[in-house]
Amino acid sequence: MATLSDIKRRIGSVKNTQQITRAMKMVSAAKLRRAQEDIVSTRPYADKIKTLVGSLSGMVSPDSNPLFQKSAKAEVATGSRKARKSKKAKKQEEAGGIVEAGEAVEGGYAPEAEGVAEKKKIELILLTSDRGLCGGFNTSLIRMAEGFLDDHPDDDVMLYLIGKRGADHFKRREGSKSREMGVARPDYAMAKAIAAEITEDYLEDRADEVCVIYSEFQSALTQEPVLQKILPATPPPVKEEAEEAEAAGGEAEAGALGEAGDTGVESDMDECILEPSAQEVLDSLLPKYIEIQIFRSLLESSASEHGARMTSMDSASRNASDMIDNLTLIYNRVRQAAITKELMEIISGAEALK
Repeated sequence: MATLSDIKRRIGSVKNTQQITRAMKMVSAAKLRRAQEDIVSTRPYADKIKTLVGSLSGMVSPDSNPLFQKSAKAEVATGSRKARKSKKAKKQEEAGGIVEAGEAVEGGYAPEAEGVAEKKKIELILLTSDRGLCGGFNTSLIRMAEGFLDDHPDDDVMLYLIGKRGADHFKRREGSKSREMGVARPDYAMAKAIAAEITEDYLEDRADEVCVIYSEFQSALTQEPVLQKILPATPPPVKEEAEEAEAAGGEAEAGALGEAGDTGVESDMDECILEPSAQEVLDSLLPKYIEIQIFRSLLESSASEHGARMTSMDSASRNASDMIDNLTLIYNRVRQAAITKELMEIISGAEALK
C-alpha cells in the first residue's frame, strides 16, 4: 500500500500537470479566436472567387485552360498508344487472330485494351500539426490518408506532408515519398508557395491529380477530416445539368470547385462587360483560386488544431481535478488508518500495563 508521502507526491505532481493543461487551454483558446477571425475574413473572398470561376467556366470551353480536366491531353495519349500498334498486330487482327493485351509480337507488344485504367500519379497534401496534445486530431487525418493509399494501390501516390506529426508517421512507411514543410501560423505567402509548387507539378506532368486532406473547422468541439481535389480544377455543373441530376435523384458532382448548387452561372455576370475576354479573366483567376483553396485549408486546419487542443486540455484539466479528489480521499483514508492504528497501539499498551 502506498505511503502518505507517496500519495502526497502524486497529488503534487497531478497539480503541476493541471497547471500546465490549464495554461495550454488558455493559450489554445486565444489562438483559436485569432484563427476564427482569419477564417471569417477569408471566406467571403474564397466564396466570391469560387462563384466567379464557376460563372466564367460556363462561358469557355473546358479544355481552354490546362488547369481544367486534361481531356485533350488524354486523347493525344490514347492516339499515341493506338499509333504504336505494330504491323504484325494489325495483320493478325485483320486475319481474325487474337492478340492479348501486352502479348509480345514482332516489332514490339500488342497495345493495351481500351478502357484499362492507367497508373496515375497522384500528389496528396496532408495537413497535420507540429505538436501533439490535441486529442484525435492527427490520428483521424492520418487514418484518412492511410485509407486513401489503400484505395489507390496501383497508383503512384506522392505525399506532400505539411506538419511534423504526419511527416514522422509516414517516414516509417515503405514506398511513400514525402516533402515536409513545418507550419506555425499559416499565412498567404505559404499558401502561394504551395500552390505554385503543386501547379508546376501538375503542368509538368509530375502529377495527374492533386488532392488535399485537412480538418474542416465546424466548432471548438467538432472537426471533420475532409478530402478535397484541387487539380484538375473541374468546373461545377451548369444550372440545367444540376437540375436534371437532382430530378433524377442523383447528386451532381462539384469537383474541386465545391458542391453543386449556386454556381453563379445565372448571376450578374450577364450584365458585366469582360475585358479583354472571359477566357483571359478566367486564366488570371484560376491560379488565385487554387491559392485561396490552399490558404483556406491551412486556416481551417489551424483552427481545428487549436479547437481540438483546447477541448483536449479542458478534458485533461477536469480529469486532473477528479484525480486530485480521489487521491486526496485516499490520502485521508490512509492518514486516518494510520492514526487509528496508532491509537489502538496506545490503548493496547495502556491496557497491558494494568
